Amino acid sequence: MITLLKDVNCFCPKHIGQKDILIANEKIERIDPVGRWENCPFLDRIIDCDGLTAFPGLIDQHVHIVGGGGEHGFASRIGDINPDHVFLSGVTTLVGLLGFDSCTKDPANLFAGAKSLRQSGLTAYLYSGSYTFPMPSLTQSILRDLILVDEVIGVGEVAIADHRSSQPSALELAELASAVHAGGMIGGKAGVVHIHLGEGKRGMGLLLDVLEQTDLPKEMFVPTHVNRQPKLFEQAMEYCRNGGNIDLTAGETHGIPVPDAIEMLVDSGMDLSRVTVSSDSNGSIPTGGVGKIQELYDDIRGCIVKKGIRPETAFSFVTENVAKILKLYPEKGTLQEGADADIALLDCGYRLRKLFCLGKQTVDDGHRVNSEE
Repeated sequence: MITLLKDVNCFCPKHIGQKDILIANEKIERIDPVGRWENCPFLDRIIDCDGLTAFPGLIDQHVHIVGGGGEHGFASRIGDINPDHVFLSGVTTLVGLLGFDSCTKDPANLFAGAKSLRQSGLTAYLYSGSYTFPMPSLTQSILRDLILVDEVIGVGEVAIADHRSSQPSALELAELASAVHAGGMIGGKAGVVHIHLGEGKRGMGLLLDVLEQTDLPKEMFVPTHVNRQPKLFEQAMEYCRNGGNIDLTAGETHGIPVPDAIEMLVDSGMDLSRVTVSSDSNGSIPTGGVGKIQELYDDIRGCIVKKGIRPETAFSFVTENVAKILKLYPEKGTLQEGADADIALLDCGYRLRKLFCLGKQTVDDGHRVNSEE
């Protein structure tokens, strides 16, 4: 299938103006001046994109694809994510993970969930492990998971500063991170340690201890939920200013909402390339309720329409920045020749109108469509 997206305003996420995008099967084959391919006899489909803006499909690095919860008994367990909800949120790539309950939901469930999402047309990866120590794994070894299982790109979510965590010591966290680092190097993966930050007394203190006491690279750690509390966010801003990655959680209402947090980060003048946003979708919210993947898109849109953040800046937090931290770039997180054809087409109000996942259309006029149509 060869598809031409004709006359579309392109953000890669940097703005490059009106272009034609030629999609061949799963890849972006060409990005050219408007009109160059219009009369090509080999085109299977031409879509007039006048008035639409193209961005890379969103990457959500924190999704409970087989559901989270369980803190309040069996009835509080949350179900699997619906792939239709993922598509309609503009997400084309996600990373699944386990949370507090790694007993009734184990790594095999997570692996099967990622495989199912891949069959639906999404790109799905996963983190080995969970809140608990010792870490559950597919092969009885975090190191072997990273080396031998293609879908595994790191470990998470490792809980610290939370009464629900296993209260790991700095030594235990360092030993885990060392295995992840080695597995990433041997397996050619990002080898990230995705860290859940609760509302505990020390905040990021345990992570800072590990970095102080070892030679592990700071870029392998991705602490998340950093906008959960104002005090924690201040600590996270300083950590990012000193070269660390930070991940904000969408849909936050009791801490600092993402648009407000992003505005503060932009105003600070710091390097924003290590800042990302994720949804915590299908996970339990500490104050009650369930995280929704749509909140990721809504918060990024809110950065633009409510806070006046430049579109290329706002979308970088869920595209290019994530892809580089997870070492999925340049196949993911960008619109460029040779990249995967994961493309979100938005209207002038930055609402999702069409979505392509690996070259197949999954959303049209804001509605889910059969990718084979």
